[in-house]
Amino acid sequence: MTPPCTASHPHTEVETPPGLRQSRFRGCTASAAAPALGACLDHRDGCDGVRFAVWAPQAEGLEVCLFDTATDPENRRITMAPAGNGVWHTFVPGLAAGQLYGLRASGPWQPEAGHRFNPAKLLLDPWAQALVGSTERLALQAGHTVADPLHPTQAWAQHQPDPQDNATDMPKCVVLDTAAELKAGSAIAPSPMLSGEHLVIYEAHVKALTRLHPEVPEAQQGRYAALAHPAVIGHLQRLGITSVCLLPVHQHISERHLLAHGLVNHWGYNTLSAFTPEPAYAASTGGQDPATAEAAAAVRAEFRQMVDALHRAGIEVVLDVVFNHTAESNLDGPTLSWRGLGQADWYAMGEQGVPHNFSGCGNSLNVSEPRVVQWVMDSLRWWVQAYGVDGFRFDLAVSLGRVAALGHSFHPHAALLTAMQQDPVLRGVRLIAEPWDVGPNGYHTGDFAPGWLEWNDAFRDGVRAFWLGHPTSLGELANCLCASSDLFDRQGRLPATSVNMLTAHDGFTLADLTAYSHKHNDANFEENRDGHNHNLSANAGVEGPTDDPLVQHQRGLWRRALLATLFCAQGTPQLLAGDEIGHSQQGNNNSYCQDNPLTWLDWAQANQDLTDFVSRLSALRRRHPGLRPERWLSGQSLTPGEPDDIVWLHGDGRTMSTEDWHNSRHCTLGAVITVGEDGQPPTERLLMLWHAGRGQSTLVLPEGSWSLRLDSARGFVAMGGAAGEVVSGSLHCDETRVCMLVQRVQGA
Repeated sequence: MTPPCTASHPHTEVETPPGLRQSRFRGCTASAAAPALGACLDHRDGCDGVRFAVWAPQAEGLEVCLFDTATDPENRRITMAPAGNGVWHTFVPGLAAGQLYGLRASGPWQPEAGHRFNPAKLLLDPWAQALVGSTERLALQAGHTVADPLHPTQAWAQHQPDPQDNATDMPKCVVLDTAAELKAGSAIAPSPMLSGEHLVIYEAHVKALTRLHPEVPEAQQGRYAALAHPAVIGHLQRLGITSVCLLPVHQHISERHLLAHGLVNHWGYNTLSAFTPEPAYAASTGGQDPATAEAAAAVRAEFRQMVDALHRAGIEVVLDVVFNHTAESNLDGPTLSWRGLGQADWYAMGEQGVPHNFSGCGNSLNVSEPRVVQWVMDSLRWWVQAYGVDGFRFDLAVSLGRVAALGHSFHPHAALLTAMQQDPVLRGVRLIAEPWDVGPNGYHTGDFAPGWLEWNDAFRDGVRAFWLGHPTSLGELANCLCASSDLFDRQGRLPATSVNMLTAHDGFTLADLTAYSHKHNDANFEENRDGHNHNLSANAGVEGPTDDPLVQHQRGLWRRALLATLFCAQGTPQLLAGDEIGHSQQGNNNSYCQDNPLTWLDWAQANQDLTDFVSRLSALRRRHPGLRPERWLSGQSLTPGEPDDIVWLHGDGRTMSTEDWHNSRHCTLGAVITVGEDGQPPTERLLMLWHAGRGQSTLVLPEGSWSLRLDSARGFVAMGGAAGEVVSGSLHCDETRVCMLVQRVQGA
């Protein structure tokens, strides 16, 4: 019998629609690009409706619960049927886009085996493409009984299922018209499609970047709309930014221990929905969770408008994504989705029913499971196709390459990493790895496959050590300046592989790196135990703010030298938002829970001279190919009859000897770089000088006249084609400085 196309919705009706084919799983007909799991508009037996499909292989029963609003009780419950291969499905005629729903899963409660099914708890669909309803205190939605969710004390093995229904406290999933969403994504201006050696990345937090920006309307400050504002885009263009890397914009929640202290997860590394933009950054909802499907649609539209505006300005959008763990935390944490649908399948399991914790956040996803790989891949494709993003920075990416069959050790060709690179949608986008995690043998900088870019902490630490007086060698500095070829020059990888950074969201800002010798994280309520201790920072004699002009002068020298090193080094420079205006977080090097003026960029107090210096450095990099060679520097001539591509100079001007490279008592290094644009014959040679300022140095210049284009000590950068100061004979250095001089190649 064919079910009617319309049906009544009696409260908690239990229904198995007749006519289901249980022998095979049928995908959505609305769009070939729609994920095969989740909720999708469909048409069957002459009726329009919604197909639901859920992967829960250890479950003994699955139900879909329907809701009229985010806060009303469920009005209908439909029993799903097994479709094979761990998938449950049902088709419900008469439903349409905008329908709200949740899931319930029944099965064994066996904590020691990793099973924690509890049908009293409403669950989110992992493939849900939109959510409505409050997420403010979801960290307390445990699936087990607990007297005080903020302060759990019971042993995990003693957990018992909580019989209380929590549907009214849970957000609801929203059925979307995937074809319409993909059409909206296709209308976004296309990606700028920039070549690797021209990239300049800007790591930014959507809210912190613009919350206090005086030129952005108040209603848009801290929102997606603010990133699309001409004043913000103009600032990015002034800096020469080609790619904005946004801290997580997947919808996320705050952890239990933050709620206990009245704090929030500001950074967002605690994903609740991998398909949904975080509504706290939407002007359309005033930063609130959407209460209706229409409000959720407005959030999606605002996000697309942001991407479109940035693309039209020639700027890529890269998302920082978190697939190493979920918002369900450890076993004292909430049961929101994955755990309730099958913890032992979704998570990489250790002993006694406890998930592995390679992330340090309580759980690690089971990326050796094909369905988990499918979930990640579907999410990534969705952001590219439905939202127009240009790439992804993978948080703790080593966790994504851990292979269960290899004892959860890392392999660069693990299933998920390989799937990303060969996928027709993803193989053309930026893939950037944070090449470590906190699990056993978790450090793998340089070990990812060709095609991946990687954060280069060797650059960060080596450059900091040289300028700020920590143990290092000239050889280490030279290696940093050449994109850490010892790590990345293998298997045909290019210098752009190395994402060079002085600072990142995780750690000191540039202002604090040069003003604090120790972290000051007391505002995080963790007794200053959190955050990195090995910062390689310096304070010039005073910890924190000071009016001492000598201290301020030295800090300025350090900051400009560090920035000049970043923009004049081979590889891909990444600038932390706020470093260009002198933003300080008062020594807090782990500000993940500080959604307040500590992290919001203080535009009113912006150091405009520093901003101008950074913009000029970026322009200098664009103008001179010797600052961004697309091929590895070898110290040899690329073409017979031409000079060597790089010649290293001692601080006195002679060619470096083997002994010089390992003598850390010297703090001055020079280099002559002779490289053309895009493989063309060189038309100029660059003379670079890095002097850390510990003593005086006089560099004897190679023969001829040179034009001084950069002197970081004075904040001097010659712009455009304007000739700089003419220098010949020698260059004397006493203070901390980076200098660049240019000489035309004869006959060019």
